Amino acid sequence: MEELAETKVINEQAAMVEITNKYPGARRALFARYHIGGCSSCAYQDTEKLVDVCARNSITPEEVIEHILNSHTEDTKMLIEPLAAKKLLDQGVEVRFVDTRTREEHEAVAIPGSYFMTQELQQEIFGKWERSDKLIIILYDHTGKSALDTCAWFIGHEMKNTLALVGGIDAWSKQVDHSISRYKLEM
Repeated sequence: MEELAETKVINEQAAMVEITNKYPGARRALFARYHIGGCSSCAYQDTEKLVDVCARNSITPEEVIEHILNSHTEDTKMLIEPLAAKKLLDQGVEVRFVDTRTREEHEAVAIPGSYFMTQELQQEIFGKWERSDKLIIILYDHTGKSALDTCAWFIGHEMKNTLALVGGIDAWSKQVDHSISRYKLEM
């Protein structure tokens, strides 16, 4: 797989949203090691600065930054850029795209030929799909924020050739297939 761009620098004055945008696995890494950000008792606001989150949790920003960067190094092994995924397709590699978004999003716009993630599909993947270098599974979401977590879950279930699409379907539509409509979610 092609390497991702160099690691970006984290500043302790950065807002948490900046960090989680630069490092898609940061939320998972913070929760796994420090129990920060995974539930209402340990939540943080997107606008909060890293230094303030660290102070509230009695840990140093330097320690947290090092952990996020180390986690990101591991995460990059699970990520694939849209153009690198397209290159695999062009080379004839068997790639199966799995859409982890909502059913409504999938029905509105999807990468052609992709599978929609359901509980039944997950059981089929874990039970029947090939576990070899011949098949690569690429998970995608809307903008690349949650597929990495699902990718880690798949790899933990012996689906070693699973990757998460950097930037999700939005990046795919900008970089690979302009016929796929882009959209924004209204909350």
